[in-house]
Amino acid sequence: DFEASFIRLIDKVTNGSRIEINQTGTSLYYQPGLLYGGSLEHDCSPSRSIGYYLESLLCLAPFMKHPLKIVLRGVTNDQVDPSVDVLKATALPLLKKFGIDGEGLEIKINRRGMPPKGGGEILFACPVRKVLQPVQLTDPGKIKRIRGTAYSVRVSPQMANRMVESARSILNKFLPDIYIYTDHMKGISSGKSPGFGMCLTAETINGTILSAELASKPQGQGAAVLPEELGQNCAKLLLEEVYRGGCVDSTNQSLALLLMTLGQRDVSKVLLGPLSPYT
Repeated sequence: DFEASFIRLIDKVTNGSRIEINQTGTSLYYQPGLLYGGSLEHDCSPSRSIGYYLESLLCLAPFMKHPLKIVLRGVTNDQVDPSVDVLKATALPLLKKFGIDGEGLEIKINRRGMPPKGGGEILFACPVRKVLQPVQLTDPGKIKRIRGTAYSVRVSPQMANRMVESARSILNKFLPDIYIYTDHMKGISSGKSPGFGMCLTAETINGTILSAELASKPQGQGAAVLPEELGQNCAKLLLEEVYRGGCVDSTNQSLALLLMTLGQRDVSKVLLGPLSPYT
């Protein structure tokens, strides 16, 4: 169902696409139309997070006919796809390096939604750019600060503080400049399922941003995770990402390569760590 939902989303942002799926759902005929854009809304399937849909929109949005402004509803943070927080912290600065910037570029989290039921809502807006700037990202530079968000929905707000403390216990050995926000959502803005998680980003002196994230298991699936463990593991994942190096973190490698391909004939250079399987 999440793939069908994705096809419906692509149909909404384009004009004149032709899509045919056979009765068993094993083959898909797709004839692309014009990238049209405009103001849209889409309900994503709760079996995958909004990040699954947003990753593709980040690739397409700069090349629309009209600036894209879309409201996506569904799961904002899960264990499978990049969360909305990570894409906001890493993909938007990457787009800016390619010259896609301005007031119109934003990802805003209106409501958080955890699996299995979701209930989150985000706004993604992106201006149109006909031409991309070539980039030279070959020196990642030294890490200067770490920022992050610990979020909790429909559980005790204390969970977020416990994650922050355990993550800091590891990261403070390396760096003093660490600030992790706690984001506790209440009432209607907290979605339909309980959960908590953390997103960390490390920023270098040259403006490279590396990220790591973890989310708790969905309600009723597997053994429960302690917030202390989750915080520590998330900090270790961030250190792992720093160790891998490169000027783009593993979540956004494919986006960077795509934008380089679509740029002008001038040479773009990007230094990457070990490639992720997806890339």
